[in-house]
Amino acid sequence: MKYPLRIKQTISQVFLILFFSGLFLPVKSQLSQQVFEDNTTLSPEKNGELSIEIDNVTFFKNNEYDGDIMKGYTLPGFWLNTKATYQPLTNIKLEAGVHTLYYYGTKRYPTYAYRDIAKWNPDSYQSGVRILPFFRAHIALSAHFDLILGNIYGGANHHLIEPLYNPELCLTADPESGAQILYKSRFFDADMWVNWESFIFRDDTHQEAFTFGLSSRIKYNNPQSKVHFYTPVQLLAQHRGGEIDTIQTSSVHTLMNAAIGVGVEWNTNYRILKKITAEVNGMGYYQQAGNLWPLDDGTAWHASLAAHLSNFRIKMGYWKGNDFISLFGIPYYGAVSTVDETHVYVDRSTLYAGVEYSYTFGKGYTLGVDVDYYKPKATDVSLTTAFSAGVYLRINPSFLLKKY
Repeated sequence: MKYPLRIKQTISQVFLILFFSGLFLPVKSQLSQQVFEDNTTLSPEKNGELSIEIDNVTFFKNNEYDGDIMKGYTLPGFWLNTKATYQPLTNIKLEAGVHTLYYYGTKRYPTYAYRDIAKWNPDSYQSGVRILPFFRAHIALSAHFDLILGNIYGGANHHLIEPLYNPELCLTADPESGAQILYKSRFFDADMWVNWESFIFRDDTHQEAFTFGLSSRIKYNNPQSKVHFYTPVQLLAQHRGGEIDTIQTSSVHTLMNAAIGVGVEWNTNYRILKKITAEVNGMGYYQQAGNLWPLDDGTAWHASLAAHLSNFRIKMGYWKGNDFISLFGIPYYGAVSTVDETHVYVDRSTLYAGVEYSYTFGKGYTLGVDVDYYKPKATDVSLTTAFSAGVYLRINPSFLLKKY
């Protein structure tokens, strides 16, 4: 796709300003960690504290997509999570509140899970904003194990690779709900969860649906070492079915994605270049039951390289797949068109590059900007280059009400 010269010049000027200003600012982590991740640690000093917390991401993201894979769209809006937090014990934290989502220019929201659940047809709508109750119980069972019930730490906290999870879902998806176990040790980290996306009553006309996930990392040495080696192991499995709905049992579906790889981090700690990371993953897709998608199994591989420059992260990579379909990943990492789901691409590959910028003004206030470029290829059709850009502001202040 061709873009007006003025747009290209404006983007270039913005990033030059951010780049040279970022060289003299304290180093920060990548955008997903700074803007979209939640803190999963319990602080002993907050024992007995009752607080009000405001958690908000305001965003404007423009996807200039065209062609057979997917069409372009813009996301202008915000989500807001207002909640009360109480830590009655050093190892227990409770959070309760309301989560809302609003897109500028609309006043109607379908009342069903905000993720791709094929063949679901919403029969009712919410007016004004998308609104959901929020409750999380976090229990630290030991120094290594944490149990979370209710609204779990989802999205960017799972640290899934982009072919398995689209970062844009951090803007659009409902908070994940169910159960989660977090494990951290010297040589192994793991995040295991169940996200219950659809509950059914007897004679309901839609399916029960839930996703099981595992995101883990085997660490071969200390992550703070000059050169750190690790192996990521990731799994997503979604089941759609149920025994008390009115849909025939033949509509049961089980879909799976898995990835395993090897990664290396070079902690340079130079004044400008802070870290270089490289990772290669092999992936598999499997449709165990049902015929929701036109392919039953497939494979792919994904290589990525990133350089951390002060507040910037420059990334690039290459993906190549054979009949691979991603449950929640970016559609450019898959063999099926989102415009025409009957179209399956032959010998798909995607080259991509991107730049991220993030800066924290103070505790609870972070700005993020990103630009991504995708160049897909397939042997059976000519595909169009894609471009996206977004700006995000995370506001997360906390106000102490009382200490018991």
